[in-house]
Amino acid sequence: MVPDDEGGGLMRADLLTDVVDGLDEALAAVDGFDGALVDGLLRPRPAQAVGLAGLADAVAGSPLAGRVAEAAEKTAAGAAGEDHFVALAAARTALLGSVHDALVARVGEAVGRPRPEESGTDRPGTQEPTANLLIAARSWLCDLARAGWRGIDHELVAGAAPVVSAMLPEPGLRRLAALLDGFAAELAASCPGAALEHVPVRRWADLWSRAVLLTLPGAASAPAVGEVTGRLLPLGVDVQEHATAVQAQVHAVFEPADGGPARLVRASVSAPKPDTVVGAGLWQLLRPHMSLLAAVGEGRAVEVDAMPVTAEGDLVWDDARARTGEPAEVFATARVALPAAAAAPAAPLDRHPVRIAVPVLVEGYAVEEGDDGMAFLIAGQRLAVDVGRVPAAGPLTPEVIASSGACVGLLRWDAGEFLLQPLAVERTVRKKAVAVHAGAWAGGTTDKAGVRAEKAATDAVTVLRERAGRLLRK
Repeated sequence: MVPDDEGGGLMRADLLTDVVDGLDEALAAVDGFDGALVDGLLRPRPAQAVGLAGLADAVAGSPLAGRVAEAAEKTAAGAAGEDHFVALAAARTALLGSVHDALVARVGEAVGRPRPEESGTDRPGTQEPTANLLIAARSWLCDLARAGWRGIDHELVAGAAPVVSAMLPEPGLRRLAALLDGFAAELAASCPGAALEHVPVRRWADLWSRAVLLTLPGAASAPAVGEVTGRLLPLGVDVQEHATAVQAQVHAVFEPADGGPARLVRASVSAPKPDTVVGAGLWQLLRPHMSLLAAVGEGRAVEVDAMPVTAEGDLVWDDARARTGEPAEVFATARVALPAAAAAPAAPLDRHPVRIAVPVLVEGYAVEEGDDGMAFLIAGQRLAVDVGRVPAAGPLTPEVIASSGACVGLLRWDAGEFLLQPLAVERTVRKKAVAVHAGAWAGGTTDKAGVRAEKAATDAVTVLRERAGRLLRK
């Protein structure tokens, strides 16, 4: 709940727990198709045919109806061609897109924030990449669908390697190439599929359907990019870590210099990493690339001049177009500027429930801890807190969150419910309100625990660089 007298209005937490009409039915149709992919679509069994028919029924009232109905029928008969698999992937993506839109609309109602404008499909004209590479990628993906996840083996998965190698020199194909490369590596690590104890059904179907649609001409075109000038007020940092890569995504409110309406934006920086660099050491890999991280750590605004931005609200960060501004307290920004900030529309292929990450402020809650995790009780409603997403590279811990009375976080949706990922919390220490941020160490720290973690990471990075230097000299 955000009190009215602090400029935020009220969060209708009850709307986050109410049933969304049609949501379960749409997800059931997706699950039915995903289940059909497990055993493959070369010779579908009756249960798989039911899943295919369910997908067709779910889009019967849409422009996709005819193509998907034909695709489901041909696939159930074991006579599907590549166009039929493309139609099925499109239907699945459209259903998840409708789920995304319904959930985003529900969040908008709950927080009373302006709705995103409809996203267009127009893109700047670009030269189409080599068509035969797209065809080759689509052929491999269709072979995967016929074999199914239980039917994958190293020979089948290895078929992606020459396609990826040929795609990488083409800038317009690198997005698809990276997806295929990562997907193939994940499948290779799981071969043979017949021996898998657990199949990540939804994940692999997500990757497959997205890759299939990216093989269509124009689907992977670069998003339209404009420029913005004004003031950036950071809300927090979301750190996403992988064994070989790390990304820090800053969520912020942007106030245009011309006095236009405020909007929500994101700015991201990524870096490769060795798997031995963890915790606070991650910042050492990221800091050289973006001055915004230092501003976040210091609690300051950033003045940007003609900064490139996509239609989806992602800043293409350029340090030369930014300078550190005045102090900007996150909770002041959340109480005053956040309620009126409009979100950018999602790109068509990005309309998926997993992509939902809406910055919100909650206050006046009670904290509940149990065997099923932590939750905030807001006006009698339970909102689960995803402490697993809070990075170890900062002072924000589950214990700190449990002692808080206000939280700025990202509202997400997973496993059938809304979750709150904390970015910063406010708690009372010696009768004073003290803010603790997940990104507090982004620009460096004097905190004792942070200093120790930084030193350990520095030693590890130094050793790795020395070893890499020796290898290069040899």
